[in-house]
Amino acid sequence: MSRSTSVRGWMGISGAVLLGVISSACGGSKKAAEAPEQVVAGKRDDQSRCEYKGRDDRDVMESSSPASVVANVRRVYGYIGKATERRRILICREVDTNLDGVKDLLHTYGDNGERLTEQADTNYDGKIDTWITFGRTRPAKVELDKDGDGKAEEVRFYTAGKLARVQRDTNKDDKADIFEIYDAGRLERMGLDVDFDGKVDTWRRDNVYAREQEEKERGEAVNMPTEPAAGQGSAP
Repeated sequence: MSRSTSVRGWMGISGAVLLGVISSACGGSKKAAEAPEQVVAGKRDDQSRCEYKGRDDRDVMESSSPASVVANVRRVYGYIGKATERRRILICREVDTNLDGVKDLLHTYGDNGERLTEQADTNYDGKIDTWITFGRTRPAKVELDKDGDGKAEEVRFYTAGKLARVQRDTNKDDKADIFEIYDAGRLERMGLDVDFDGKVDTWRRDNVYAREQEEKERGEAVNMPTEPAAGQGSAP
């Protein structure tokens, strides 16, 4: 992606979280791209990313979603606590959302059932291209690999569920060179690192947003209470 293309398209950038890309695809409605065929010990490798193989401290449960006639959902459980306080918790869940035999969606969970991370292969090529890190209940960071090289070229940061910042690496040097700042999910300004030295060289603002902010500030200034003139205060 060229810098000129990125700059021309900056005003149309969406602030939506890439959370439901394939999370609801347990119905398997999309046609799958051909996934790489791998065979392990006589069986096709479903490319599981949950850590459970060869471990005695893990329980595994296989099930099928309503649209599948074969098991396409795997839940992996672990144990925490000791003696009477010992309990089993869900630590990993993965799904073959398009029913091609390969797991393409992974969720990990904390001790209290809270979602920690999500990984997704959104184009079904057998490689993870989306990584989501959750805050308390909502995504806090989304990393996107758009060219399939295994590295994220775009990173989105969220505050209280709204897009706050975006960083993009357009020249593939593993350093961001486009920096976008959002206010309440709306693009406010964009910084460009023209010489790719890791520092912003110029900032471009959304003029419409800037005018609205100026009008808002002027309105707030007009409505501010004024201090009473000397000698005109209320009597004690």
